[in-house]
Amino acid sequence: YHRLHTKETRLSKFNQTEIKAMLGSYTKVLFVRDPFHRLIATFLQGMGISPSFSSFVQEVLDSGMHNSSVAWKPLVSLCRPCLIQYDYVVVFGFLRQELGHLLRRAGLPAGSLLPELTDSQVQWTYRWLSEQMFSELSAQQKQQLSHFYRWDLAAFPFSSSFLSE
Repeated sequence: YHRLHTKETRLSKFNQTEIKAMLGSYTKVLFVRDPFHRLIATFLQGMGISPSFSSFVQEVLDSGMHNSSVAWKPLVSLCRPCLIQYDYVVVFGFLRQELGHLLRRAGLPAGSLLPELTDSQVQWTYRWLSEQMFSELSAQQKQQLSHFYRWDLAAFPFSSSFLSE
């Protein structure tokens, strides 16, 4: 797109006609991850200063939608899947098969470019971690988190998320 090299990088800086032209000229891929797994990863990476997962979750809930960090903000507010028609939605946990498909569609040799991904091990680990972390939360925190991420849970296939139970 001809305005690609401008200093403005956010779509909101362009008018509707420019946005439509830009988005139409790219293959749009959205990578999504269970919001509860995103919270766990953020906590484990030390992005929250809380001593426990429960107090970290409370900080997230207290921050609200408008003041929340990109690390845990609901995906629908970041990626606007209702406004942008993504060509592919890649769900964390199925990376190997989905990235292989994307590379083949792009005409690239999928096998030689993909890193070794062990999705099943990652899924098992996150399932175990989720059980442990979820058990630390109060019933009210669980309900508030489900409400906080309700649009992500409705928009993406996170059927096994602890937040959708």
